[in-house]
Amino acid sequence: MELWDIYDADKKPTGRTMKRNDWCLKNGEYHLTVLGVVARPDGEFLITKRVMTKAWAPGWWEVSGGAAQAGEASYDAVLREETGLDVSRADGGYLFTYKRENPGEGDNYFVDVYRFVMDIDEKDLHLQEAETDGYMFATLDEIKEFAAE
Repeated sequence: MELWDIYDADKKPTGRTMKRNDWCLKNGEYHLTVLGVVARPDGEFLITKRVMTKAWAPGWWEVSGGAAQAGEASYDAVLREETGLDVSRADGGYLFTYKRENPGEGDNYFVDVYRFVMDIDEKDLHLQEAETDGYMFATLDEIKEFAAE
């Protein structure tokens, strides 16, 4: 069973945890997620396709990321993302945090966004089959087209 830490509105751990996807958060409580934007020096970005079994946005293209597990730092969570890439020596790092509130849904969260630039060889990708159903390297314009859909 995967557990997530519960944070207060100032992104400080409360000492309590919640079960993964057990949307029980009250107003002013949050869990922590991460996004790891991976770019190649040629300006294309790695995006992955969500498996069709996902409850939210099945089949959509996305930037890899996910929830931080209980006791896990944001940076460690982004290193564990679904592509299997080792971004620990890549250029870049933490960019910013934003907060998402979903009143009455029990699913409030912080998102720590990271950006890494590195040469990527396709043999370095090791996608988690339970999470992803493919990948592509996309330009910013292609990503905007997906978002418009």
